[in-house]
Amino acid sequence: MNIHEYQAKQLLKKYGVPVLPGGVAYTADEAAKVAEGLPQGVYVVKAQIHAGGRGKGTFKEKEAGGKGGVRVVKTIAEVKEAASQMIGKTLVTHQSGAAGKKVKRVYVEAGCAITRELYLSMLVDRATSRVTLMVSTEGGMNIEDVAHNTPEKIIFQSIDPATGIQGFHCRKIAFALGLKGNQIKSCTKLLTALYKGFLDSDASLLEINPLVVTGEDVLPLDAKMNFDSNALYRHPEIVELRDEDEEDPMELEASKHDLNYIKLDGSIGCMVNGAGLAMATMDIIKLYGGEPANFLDVGGGATRERVTKAFKIILSDPNVEGILVNIFGGIMRCDVIAEGVVAAAREVSLNVPLVVRLEGTNVELGKKIMADSGLPIITANNLADAAEKVVKAVKEAA
Repeated sequence: MNIHEYQAKQLLKKYGVPVLPGGVAYTADEAAKVAEGLPQGVYVVKAQIHAGGRGKGTFKEKEAGGKGGVRVVKTIAEVKEAASQMIGKTLVTHQSGAAGKKVKRVYVEAGCAITRELYLSMLVDRATSRVTLMVSTEGGMNIEDVAHNTPEKIIFQSIDPATGIQGFHCRKIAFALGLKGNQIKSCTKLLTALYKGFLDSDASLLEINPLVVTGEDVLPLDAKMNFDSNALYRHPEIVELRDEDEEDPMELEASKHDLNYIKLDGSIGCMVNGAGLAMATMDIIKLYGGEPANFLDVGGGATRERVTKAFKIILSDPNVEGILVNIFGGIMRCDVIAEGVVAAAREVSLNVPLVVRLEGTNVELGKKIMADSGLPIITANNLADAAEKVVKAVKEAA
């Protein structure tokens, strides 16, 4: 689960993280009102979407003023103008995809005198099973570019969960970033607060780019946070921050039915039980010359109703030209899957090739249900056979 920059800053502020004063606005008039309550001099108006690279992004509409999604202005009138040019417009960044995302709110923040821009992130490193800090002196740049061009400029620091973050961790990072004097104290205070906020909120990623040095202070100029979806039941206050408008409609619908669904760019829809089997299914589709249209794991305890819903979600994607159902019935019974597939195919008037491979508990009963349905379901004996058949069927139907 992702949240907006202004939400992340509000959350981190509760843990003592120093953030610049600012406020969210849904209209140009609200943006001007927020600016009136900020220190005069310089204001920053930021489009709020779930995508990075807003400053370098471009709007599709000419009315947006031909500038990016982060604008520095000097008067309240300019704040209002910038907000009016952004709100309701579609911002395209390197992370949003070509379709872009519609800006429905902006964050108006006080400006500051920046002497240096740094990069900082916290993430869960599965290799060490620890929270790891990643910092660089190359703030304001895409960290992927830094990693590719100058990997030596990225410093990693793992934190032992038994001790938590300690002063020597913070000093090591501060020295690596070239901080001096009171800047080191400011960095230590900041990192300690960020680490506590990261753990307490069950975050999976915290990224600050840029982290800025202004005089003797070190401040987060931006903040991006992702959370472990499996831990959200512990954080109803974070769940309330969810912006469903920023999520893919099909992925959102799938989440309401406890289905793990991710939309992809291919033409062959996949319905599988088990994440590992789903990944293998997508791989073998590519091996036989096809492209998967989605990742969809119905889980081990799926009911007929959930299977039916999963099938409908796959078919709601206009790019789907064929479907491969690949089920290993261990906990999941093959007859339940078959009943769901047949019910869904009838409800939606199936008009694309459907290949089903079943194996495991009640497999013969499942095959009989599909055979007796009278539907044009293509059965497969194994995974390779299923992938070959669905790719062939899609090509022949084209």
